[in-house]
Amino acid sequence: MSAGEKYLIAGGRIDIAELPKVSLHDHLDGGLRPQTIIELADDADIDLPADDAEELRNWFVGQADAGSLPAYLETFDVTVGVMQSTDALTRVAREFVTDLAEDGVIYGEVRWAPEQHLGRGLSLDETVDAVQEGIEQGIEEARRVTGHDIRIGQILTAMRHADRGFEIAELALRRRGRGVVAFDIAGGEAGNPPSRMIDAFDLLAEEWMPVTVHAGEADGLESIRGALLDGRALRLGHGVRIAEDIDLENEDDETTFVSLGTLAQWVKDREIALELAPSSNLQTGAIAAWGDELADHPFDLLYQLGFRVTVNPDNRLMSDTSITRELALLVDAFGYDISDLEVFQLNAAAASFLPVEDREDLADRISDGFDAAGR
Repeated sequence: MSAGEKYLIAGGRIDIAELPKVSLHDHLDGGLRPQTIIELADDADIDLPADDAEELRNWFVGQADAGSLPAYLETFDVTVGVMQSTDALTRVAREFVTDLAEDGVIYGEVRWAPEQHLGRGLSLDETVDAVQEGIEQGIEEARRVTGHDIRIGQILTAMRHADRGFEIAELALRRRGRGVVAFDIAGGEAGNPPSRMIDAFDLLAEEWMPVTVHAGEADGLESIRGALLDGRALRLGHGVRIAEDIDLENEDDETTFVSLGTLAQWVKDREIALELAPSSNLQTGAIAAWGDELADHPFDLLYQLGFRVTVNPDNRLMSDTSITRELALLVDAFGYDISDLEVFQLNAAAASFLPVEDREDLADRISDGFDAAGR
């Protein structure tokens, strides 16, 4: 969210940034501040495409807005490149948390791939320690500076094109209860199904470790099936292409018949959360089958049909966004009101990888915050 920018709702009375929010799909290496990248680049010996923060921000957005996931992912060579030391990881994580707090997030799950941060000799466990230290510093800073109470969990990601899934699963299990709340796979989706890491998913299932899987973004229904069957995913990272399993038949201008395929029906009935990221989905071409404007996003279709939709930034830097901005864009595109925004946050709270009692407390905080805002 740009400095000083406000997104208002309810006749201009309520600033969306001040509403309590939950962030489920938020990449650490996609949320760096441009100035931080500039300051870290010298130590990392990385040449940047721009040495001015605003120019660098614009470069990331321009490169990411290419209409394909592979092109979008190329921008991470820069951000991951500057995150190869303990100090860098800790700083990035600390700033990430304080940026979430500024966005009104009260619970966030930050995902990242430890295997991508070993270039300067760190071990997998050392990278997790560094990120956790930054998270704890950020939580304390938010509390001390603004009085904002925020809670953060780590989701450890394995890169689906690599062969370290089992190792990252073991890492996640070692760090469970010490900051890590779940496991994920990410990267090039097409051609890299979850079945490639079946040993990792078997281990996690045996140990009752929650899993979310990037699926239904750059690949279609088979990818989602793999996430659910092989990955035993409790949530779908994006999952937007589940809409391919929904048929709409317009009988006339006022009547539309909707038919859900067996996969879509399963996802809906089981309340498997969709970690939707509207701006990112537009940038990567994930919604190309429906159009090239945000109003074409099947978000509203999925919401109206009763799917557990959640709103996420995905990569704040590459999309120049925040949850506040994503919510405002949805308001503009679909005419949502504050009650709809509350539903999205309650959906996210219910889908979070927290114990049930904590999920209930989180839902109460959300409802209390929306009530206080004048819902």
